Amino acid sequence: MTEPKRLFDCLQFHLKSKPLPVMLAAKENGKWKTYSTEEVKNTVDKLSAGLLNLGIQCGDMTAEKRDKIAILSKNRPEWVMLDLAVQQIGAILTPVYPTINVQDLEFVLKDAQVKIVFVNDEELFHKVLSVKDRVPSLQEIYTFEHVANARHWKEVITLSDEAALQKIQTIADNIAYEDLVTIIYTSGTTGTPKGVMLSHKNILSNVMACYPCLPAFPNMKSLSFLPLNHIFERMITYFYLYRGIAIYYAESMETIGDNLKEVKPDMFTTVPRLLEKVYDRIMAKGAELTGLKRKLFYWAHDLATRYEINKPMGFSYNLQLSLANKLIFSKWREALGNNLKCIVSGGAACQVRLIRIFTAAQIPVLEGYGLTETSPVISVNRFEEHDRMFGTVGPVIDEVEVKIAEDGEILCKGPNVMMGYYKRPDLTEEAISGGWYHTGDIGMIVDNKYVKITDRKKELFKTSGGKYVAPLPIENKLKESIYVEQIMVVGSERKFVGALIIPAFPALKDWARKQGIQDLSNDQLIKQPKVIDLFNELVDSYNKFFNHVEQIKRFELLPQEWSIETGEMTPKMSIKRKVVMEKYKDAIEHIYV
Repeated sequence: MTEPKRLFDCLQFHLKSKPLPVMLAAKENGKWKTYSTEEVKNTVDKLSAGLLNLGIQCGDMTAEKRDKIAILSKNRPEWVMLDLAVQQIGAILTPVYPTINVQDLEFVLKDAQVKIVFVNDEELFHKVLSVKDRVPSLQEIYTFEHVANARHWKEVITLSDEAALQKIQTIADNIAYEDLVTIIYTSGTTGTPKGVMLSHKNILSNVMACYPCLPAFPNMKSLSFLPLNHIFERMITYFYLYRGIAIYYAESMETIGDNLKEVKPDMFTTVPRLLEKVYDRIMAKGAELTGLKRKLFYWAHDLATRYEINKPMGFSYNLQLSLANKLIFSKWREALGNNLKCIVSGGAACQVRLIRIFTAAQIPVLEGYGLTETSPVISVNRFEEHDRMFGTVGPVIDEVEVKIAEDGEILCKGPNVMMGYYKRPDLTEEAISGGWYHTGDIGMIVDNKYVKITDRKKELFKTSGGKYVAPLPIENKLKESIYVEQIMVVGSERKFVGALIIPAFPALKDWARKQGIQDLSNDQLIKQPKVIDLFNELVDSYNKFFNHVEQIKRFELLPQEWSIETGEMTPKMSIKRKVVMEKYKDAIEHIYV
C-alpha cells in the first residue's frame, strides 16, 4: 500500500496487508471483549453512514464550515471508532476532558459550534444536558453506556443505509493530507481554553517519525489509560494502529495494576505522576519486608540508583545487578505484567532517579517531550540505548528542527507544528513566528544531540533581590524523598524561596509510629514538632544541591493532596500554580511572616 496520508487509512492499511485478530479490546461485564480489524471497519462505516443521515456534513472543507462532534468519555474502543467514523466523512472531532468544569464546557461547545456530543455515562450526560439550552448549535447527546431518557450511540448505527455507505468513499477520497482532522482545546493552567487545530499531516508525520524510536516486535499489545482526549495518547493510538499493536483499555485508573497482570502489555504510555505512584507502592511493599528479604530489597534498590547507560559499569557491578534482577526486580516486572519492553513517559518532567531505577530493573522508561501544538512529540529517548540519555528528553525526531532562542526558550519547526488556534489568528501569530513555534519551555541541547528541559518560561520567577529561580528542578529533587508527595516552590517578588509541601502520608505515618506518634489525622500530624524537625532536616539535606538563592528557607506542610477533582491539577497532572497560589495564599503568607 502507498504511504498513508490520513489517520483513518490505518483500517485499509491492515485490511490489505494483515488484518488484526485483536485491534481494540475492553472489559465488558468483567470479561475482555475484543474487536478485530474487520469488526472495527464495519462499525466505523455504519457509524459514518448514520452520522451522514443525521445531517453531519463536511461543507466546503474549511474549518468553519465543517460540522463538529464532541466526545466526553473515558478510554474505550467506541472512542476510537467514533474518531475514525467522524474523520472519514470530513467532520471534525473535538475531544473534551470528562473532568472539564461546566463554564469551560459551555465555552468549548459554543466556540466550536458542536452539533452532536457523545458521552460515556449518566454523569457526563447530565453535565452536557445542563448546558445544552445555552448552546444553540447542539442538536443531540448520545451515550456509550445505557442511560435512562438518553439516546444510545448504537441508534446512530441503525440509521446507516446503503446510500449513505456508498457516499463515504467519495467523501473520504477528497480528504487531503493537509486537511484539519481535530480541534483540541487545551485545558491549560490559566485563561480561556484555546482550540488547537491539527491536521492529518501534523499527527501522521508524528506517528511515522516515532516508528524508529519505539520497539517493534511481532504480536505486541499495549495498555491504554492516559486520557484519549489528550494528544499524547491519541497520537500513540495511531502509532499502535499502524504498527499493528493491539490496544487494551484499562477499566479505570484504580484497576491499572490488575489490568497490567491480565493483559501483560509490551508497552504503555504514562505521565510521571502515575509512575511515581507505582514506585511509591513498590517502596511501601519493600518497607514491609523484614530480615534478609528487606536487606536484599534495599541493596538492589541502591544498586539501581547508581545505574548508567552507555557507560561501562564494571564486571562486579554488572554481576550484582544481574543478581538483583533475578532476586528482586523480577518481582517488579511481574507486577507490571512481566512482558514490558518499555514505558513511554511524557506530559511533564519525570524524576531522573525513577527513570534510572526502572531502567536498571529492565523496565526502560523512555522520556519524551512535546505539546498539544506540536502533535505532540518534539523529542524522545529511543528504545535503542545509544540514543538515550538520562536527564534529557532525548534526540529530536525526524523532520523536526529545534533551536534555542537567546532567552533559552525552545523553538520548534516541522510538519508536526499545528495549523493554528481556531478562530484566534492573533494567538497563532504570537505563538508561531517565521515558522518557529515558541514552546514556552526553557532548555538546552546536550552533546549536540539531546534536548534537556530546565523549566517553563512562565514559571521562572524573580525574588525581590532580582535573582531568577527555576522551580521545576528544585521540586523534582525534593520529590525524590519518600516523605514528599507533592511540592510547589514559591517566592516571586519575595526575599527568599519558600515551598508548600504535601507529605507522603503513608510513609510519614509509618515513620511517626516508630517515634511513638500514632492515631493522628493528617492535620494533627503535620503540626507535630518531631514531624516539622524531620522536614527541616530533609529540606536542608536537599538544599545543598542548589545555590544560595534557590535554597528553600521556609516551608508550610499541607494536609491534603492536590488533585484534578479539587482543582489544583490539570488533567495531565501538572500543578495549576495560579490556583494553588490563590487557594493557599494564607499558608504562603505564613511562610513570609
